[in-house]
Amino acid sequence: MPPGGHGHIFLQRNLLKRPAFYVPAAAVALVIGAWAATSVSFHWSTASEAAAPENIKGNEADELSIGEARRKGRSAIDYRRLDERLQRMVAQPNMVGMAVAVVENGEIRFLKGYGVTVAGTNEPVTPDTIFRWASVSKGVAGDMVAKLAGEGKLSLYAPVAKYAPSLRLPAGNEHRATVSDLLSHRLGLFSHAHDSQLEDGIDPRRLRASLAQLNGICAPGQCHAYQNVAYDAASEIVEKVTGKSYQQAVREQLFLPLGMSSATMTRDGLVGARSWARPHRGGKTSKPVEVTEPYYRVPAAGGVNSSIKDLAIWMKAQMGEEPAVLSAQVLAAVQSPRAYTPGELGRMRKFRERLSKASYGLGWRIYDYAGNKVVGHRGGVTGYRSLVMFDPQRKTGIVALWNSSTAQPGGMEFELLDMLYRLPFKDWMELDSPKAAPMPQPQEMLKQEIEETTNLAAAAPPRSEGGPTPSLP
Repeated sequence: MPPGGHGHIFLQRNLLKRPAFYVPAAAVALVIGAWAATSVSFHWSTASEAAAPENIKGNEADELSIGEARRKGRSAIDYRRLDERLQRMVAQPNMVGMAVAVVENGEIRFLKGYGVTVAGTNEPVTPDTIFRWASVSKGVAGDMVAKLAGEGKLSLYAPVAKYAPSLRLPAGNEHRATVSDLLSHRLGLFSHAHDSQLEDGIDPRRLRASLAQLNGICAPGQCHAYQNVAYDAASEIVEKVTGKSYQQAVREQLFLPLGMSSATMTRDGLVGARSWARPHRGGKTSKPVEVTEPYYRVPAAGGVNSSIKDLAIWMKAQMGEEPAVLSAQVLAAVQSPRAYTPGELGRMRKFRERLSKASYGLGWRIYDYAGNKVVGHRGGVTGYRSLVMFDPQRKTGIVALWNSSTAQPGGMEFELLDMLYRLPFKDWMELDSPKAAPMPQPQEMLKQEIEETTNLAAAAPPRSEGGPTPSLP
């Protein structure tokens, strides 16, 4: 096993197939995932050099040798180099532990843990270690609501007040804002409205009711400003339509059918896991901090925990690999642009050489990367970071979770995309080049997606849901 790495790298044919039956939750170990991204620099390898290493065991996987993998098809991803880069990343003083997985051509091809769960210990991060997803959880809410719309149980274009009774907006705009507006952060509020009060322990339903007292910045549907408290009205929508708690509905309709046995949405689900990554504000010399509760109380906005293994399964489903659970129509609905997000391009400025046309769907971000459509999201809450990024057409992408507050690993997703598209190497993880201005760090809030809320109306698309957006009800 290489230094700094835990778990397994592998090529496989049928990794983690959905089980024919499900073991009760009490009988399975819980696992949570958190994200990592970085920048890289080394030489570019050809596709023929990009096979996985020999003699590496997979975890409960149908193993393939390199020879079998090459006969199966050439890989665009240099897994050896990726592993070397990630080992260097976790060795940085601002890191503690990290877990990473790659899906290529619809198959999980790389799955590995790095570093430790607690700074100063020898407890390794493995593919089964639980982390928090933070704002990557928003895609779960988007998928769940769109799935219910696809089943004819609600309309994405009905007023949000029809399904979420606690949500009150300035000037009675809850009767004008649609469910689609809610899931694409187009409610007309300034960004992160009432997040600080949520962190002070105030009940989120009470906070949603008090949003009516704020000043709006635009009409619903006319500008984008990122939300957490308001966004969690999605959990109310699911509860009203299904008659079940949000956690139960998501578990029954998404997590269990996909085989995501480690995924939970409570603090107990994290700290009660057999292996879980403790949150750290700093790096290797820091001490873990307390797991904060507030964002578990807005589960649609930031409440999911899981292992990297289950986060990889979740990404596969977003690529259309589980049509019985998430249909092509549902995926098209959530992955179609609903709002332009110029503030996101500013936040991701160091990647602008290849990144353009940022927009937001239903719980998902959509980008143009070197002329290719990619979909993803990032997350951050105290002591945890997360990341998902994939090309839905090529069914290839990366997920990462880590338990410190640094944003440095974030360049990892772009290094993988450069391999996929055979672009010249760039040290996006900044392991070998001078550090650029850092991206915003999460405080107590999920603020890595901060959007500028001034002059948004001028940059926003028309309210019409025309164009490529599919016609879910």
